[in-house]
Order: sequence, then structure tokens, then C-alpha cells
Amino acid sequence: MNELILELIEISPREFFGQGNENIDIIKKYFPKLKIVARGNKIKVYGDEELLEEFDKKFDMLSQHFIKYNTLDENSIERVMTSNGKDDYEAPASSGEVLVHGVSGRLIKAQTMNQRKLVAASLKNDMVFAIGPAGTGKTYTGVALAVKALKEKQVKRIILTRPAVEAGENLGFLPGDLQEKLDPYMQPLYDALRDMIPSEKLAHFIENGTIQIAPMAFMRGRTLDNAFVILDEAQNTTHAQMKMFLTRMGKNAKFLITGDPGQIDLPRRVISGLKEALLILGNVEGIEMIYLDDKDVIRHKLVKKVIDAYKNIEHHN
Repeated sequence: MNELILELIEISPREFFGQGNENIDIIKKYFPKLKIVARGNKIKVYGDEELLEEFDKKFDMLSQHFIKYNTLDENSIERVMTSNGKDDYEAPASSGEVLVHGVSGRLIKAQTMNQRKLVAASLKNDMVFAIGPAGTGKTYTGVALAVKALKEKQVKRIILTRPAVEAGENLGFLPGDLQEKLDPYMQPLYDALRDMIPSEKLAHFIENGTIQIAPMAFMRGRTLDNAFVILDEAQNTTHAQMKMFLTRMGKNAKFLITGDPGQIDLPRRVISGLKEALLILGNVEGIEMIYLDDKDVIRHKLVKKVIDAYKNIEHHN
């Protein structure tokens, strides 16, 4: 039986191995045929030569991840273990940097491979589509990019918009005026902003129009320039809405369109403007499309299992 001895240098074994060696237990699941023993700052691994080589490679990737982000958890271990190599797992270096120093010292940065691809795409292109299921961080990463652009004075304002079709609900039945009606509907956007901008400053930005949160209908007839514009939940736009929105783009504008083609709440027989745009704009220079997937879900680990369980029944229907 072959033996491999790995040593942690300049890395705290306690943080790397996790509480009660929980990270080592997760790693063991990916290498069931190896015997893995963690003691002090060393890991001894016994088993087949080929598997040891694979383990050595993955361990190196995990160490590099830890050095870069000072953290290791189930999500990051899974991403390293299921990727084929650094290119598959790492995006350009600049895209892993802190995007925003958020409220109460929170450091906001892209955490997954595809989120980093989204950051890199946005730095390079003025129009980016971010496509993926709920919880993949597409809206949150997008709002962080917008706040970063505003703080760095690359744009003068942020405009966040969603088409007003809510899952099986009609906005007409909500009490209050339009602003109040739209607030609960725009909540995910407010939530992201609240993490990134102190509340008094955010209120001031919203009051003076530096940050505008509005339904899609308010975009008609406006030219959006010097702005970072996010169209969220874009799968619920119609052909006319999407075309209207995309043609509003003015000088020095960044457009980010996010959506999940698997969650369309439009009436039957109405084609999703997002699906159509992905088909017809795929080869247009200056527009990039980033696809996020289940590996980018950073919510509670049960969310992944729920997504998988639903996938199974949706494939059978």
C-alpha cells in the first residue's frame, strides 16, 4: 500500500480541517477507497498510487483556495472536488477580489467559479446575461457589481428593475399605492443593497434618484445612460418588453440581465423575452452570457438537495 504525507504550511490546521475535522470527513466522501488520517498539521493518506496522485492534486487546490479566501466549507470543497482543474474552478484573478466592503465589515466578493466568470464578463462587456436557478447568486453578485461601479464613479446611478409578473399573484390585490405595492416585490433587490450600503446612505441614494428601483413599465421612453442597469427575473419579460429594455441602453451604460428560464410565470403561449434574447443575441460581440448552475448555490446545503429532488420529478413529467 502506498503512502502520501502532506503538510500544511502557513495554514491553520484547525480552520482547514474544520471543527471536529468536519472538512476532512467531507473530503473522505470523495475518496472512499483511500485511508485518510489528519493529525497536527499533517495528513497521511494510504491507498492506490493513481488515487493518491488525484488526492494530492485536489489537496493542493483546496490549500490554494484556503490561502486566497481564508475559508473552507462544504460548498467550496464540493466545487474543487467536482472540477477538472484550476481553469474549471478558478476564473481570472481580478474577478476574485473584494467587490464591495459591505455593511458591518462584510466583504462581498464572487464566491464560486461561475460568479467570478460573471464578474470577469461584466468588466469586459457592457451587456451581460446571467442565467441560472434560484440561489446561484446572480442577482446578488450583479448588485455588488453595480454598487462597485457607483462607488468608483464609473456610473452616476444604479437602476434596478423587474417585470411585474409575480408567481401566481396579481399585484392589484396588494394594499397601498404603487411604491408600496412594488416594495415587497422588489425585496430581493433591497435586501442585497442593504448588505452593501449603510441604511441612511441607501435611503439618501433612493431619495435623490442615485438608486432607482422601478417596474419594467417605467423604462418605456427613457434612455438609460451613465447607469448600471439590472433587469432581474428577466424570464418573465415578453418579447416586446425585452426588446424595449435592451434598446434603452445609452452612453456609458452597463446592462446586466438575470433570469432563470426554468421559472417562467408568464401566461401560456407567451414566449419568454429572455429565452428569445438568448437565442438571437448569442453571437453578438460585446454581449456575454454566463450560465450558473447548482454548484453556485451558496444557500443552506439542503437547498441543493431540494433542487436535485425537484429535478428528478421534473425530468420524469
